[in-house]
Amino acid sequence: MDTLYANRKLPYKLSLLDKSPVAPTETAPDALARTLHLAKQAEKWGYHRFWIAEHHNTVHLASPSPELVIAWIAGQTHRIRLGSGGVMLQHYSPYKVAENFNLLASIAPGRIDIGIGKAPGGLPLSTKALQHAIHPEAKGSFNEQVNLLNKWIKPAKQNDTHQDEYDNLLATPLPNIFADGYLLGASEETALFAAKLGWHFVFAAHLNGDKTLLENVTKAWKANSELPTIVAVQVIVAKSTDEAKRLAKEIQLWGVELENGQKVTVATEAQAHAFVRQSGQQARSIFLRESNLLAGTAEEVHAQLTDLQTQFGIDEFIVDTPIVDAIARLRSVLLLAQFETINAETSVA
Repeated sequence: MDTLYANRKLPYKLSLLDKSPVAPTETAPDALARTLHLAKQAEKWGYHRFWIAEHHNTVHLASPSPELVIAWIAGQTHRIRLGSGGVMLQHYSPYKVAENFNLLASIAPGRIDIGIGKAPGGLPLSTKALQHAIHPEAKGSFNEQVNLLNKWIKPAKQNDTHQDEYDNLLATPLPNIFADGYLLGASEETALFAAKLGWHFVFAAHLNGDKTLLENVTKAWKANSELPTIVAVQVIVAKSTDEAKRLAKEIQLWGVELENGQKVTVATEAQAHAFVRQSGQQARSIFLRESNLLAGTAEEVHAQLTDLQTQFGIDEFIVDTPIVDAIARLRSVLLLAQFETINAETSVA
């Protein structure tokens, strides 16, 4: 039997974020099959939750609709929590999102998380297509959208005497256990909004590795919420330090700030320039973000995670493994879980 991290007394939980990456020799169906396999293995290896990301108009990532992949995985797993990391709410009706996740929570009771993000999940042209015929003034601010969503995934008792039927509108079906709400971001503002809602908050350190920002945001979160402190991180684990560093060299994150103040993070310099071009705005800055990727052997990475846990009081890490190669990605997830060298009888193929 494999030695799993779940059997060790680690001071933090481990969860996974998956983006369904499409390798150069694969098709999108291949990548999605890999995602399902990884979810099954993650459950077997003791990971706490498995989240699906949302990305649009890219041949490199195969999941624009986390809720569909969640439903698919829910029917083929038994215990692991499943969720979105996250739904890009700006594109959608909060009511429809609530219906989708109430349905998921009815299918997999007590296992569903609804993670909501503020980012577009793609470049401006896909945002334009997703929001076709949506009037910005009617849509409201991000906070207004989340407040509506919260109303429908945590419905109050209906008031039969209320004159406005819209106030009693339900996002059916109503599950026995509603999905847990999570706001995803890297700002004190988002953390405080999550605390006010009574939602969880996930600091996106996999996109922004600023340690001072992490410290300030986690302090604000802990001062305003008793819920766990959760941080998303990029992790690559290999059998040797050199191999992990080789894999890590391929990973970059680029920051873009437009003249209207919009800030995004993308995976390549080409995507950064494409974002600016498609936006019709001028760029204030395009820059290579400082790497915050944790890479090494399982022992080395767990030492880094423990340092972060000690410094910032982190209760759970949601791990993004940004490796396109399917075998190396699965091996990284297994090694992190085992916390030991793969034994000769374990196959990751």
